[in-house]
Amino acid sequence: MQAAETKNDETPEARPLAGRHALITGGNRGIGAAIAAELAGLGANLTLAARDEESLNQTREKLVRSGDVAVSVQAVDLTDPDSIAGAVDRAAADLGPVAVLVNNAGVAPSAPLAKVALDSWRETFEINVQAAFLLSQAVTGAMAEGGYGRIVNVASTAGLRGYPFVAAYVASKHALVGLTRALALELAKGPITVNAVCPGYTETEMALGAIANIRKSGKTEAEARAILTRGNPQGRLIQPEEVAAAVGWLCLPSSGAVTGQSIPVAGGEVM
Repeated sequence: MQAAETKNDETPEARPLAGRHALITGGNRGIGAAIAAELAGLGANLTLAARDEESLNQTREKLVRSGDVAVSVQAVDLTDPDSIAGAVDRAAADLGPVAVLVNNAGVAPSAPLAKVALDSWRETFEINVQAAFLLSQAVTGAMAEGGYGRIVNVASTAGLRGYPFVAAYVASKHALVGLTRALALELAKGPITVNAVCPGYTETEMALGAIANIRKSGKTEAEARAILTRGNPQGRLIQPEEVAAAVGWLCLPSSGAVTGQSIPVAGGEVM
């Protein structure tokens, strides 16, 4: 897709990622859109990748109005290796080699064990783990050649502990944390770091959907929110911007000694 230029009066000193190209999956909404805004504020040029091209363009338009960066969008099916490879090639053609990769896209189907369909299990792993693996594989060569690389996987507290009725999601996020640790060690001698952030329940469409499901049992919205946040010692939902701030820090040049970490952004839910 054609890249769009944006405008900003920030000084170069405040924009440590200026000129670097960041690719964000699921960058069209929720945590992904917040990460896009955070990295744009740090000066990165952006490729936003997701399945829904209309919402990608809407998010791009918001970024266009707020910063001096180039923004490109790529419609991609993260269950399809060929679609992923094509999106990476087009992104590099638009904005140059990818220096920052944020694997944010994910799905979280919910069902008791006996009702988990194999197709749902497979798709959850394809989007939550396989896509991150394929994208990392596709960009690390250029990162090494360019002398700079940051890979941040948006996992979940479900990658650090268990939850009932989301077996595929929990298993896939544990796998994503494992992939993070393995790649961090494999790439540690070079200029690439690999980390994960692990949000708790975050104020996104996914959490709002969970609240709506709880309300079907007759609960009020306040009661549903209390149920959803009872595992958080702060008693609240995490804000997307809080997750984005952690991702932005991990992408900075000054964070080069931090690799292989899975950082909870969860109000003390896991320690």
